[in-house]
Amino acid sequence: MSKTAMAIKPKYLIDERGNKTAVVINLHDYKSLLEFIEDLEDANDLLRAEKKATGFTPYKKFRQGWLKS
Repeated sequence: MSKTAMAIKPKYLIDERGNKTAVVINLHDYKSLLEFIEDLEDANDLLRAEKKATGFTPYKKFRQGWLKS
């Protein structure tokens, strides 16, 4: 389990049978989870882009061409 998930102390709402029906977390933990999810999505998007990318121009070559313009 990640450090983020272990630090969260959820509270549960239960029904009359004792089944957990909802989770309550504080606002700070909620925002931290959203940020963590966004970071994971960004990392996933980057991996996908790297797999699809072809034909890179080396930075030095790009910079030389860009400076001449």
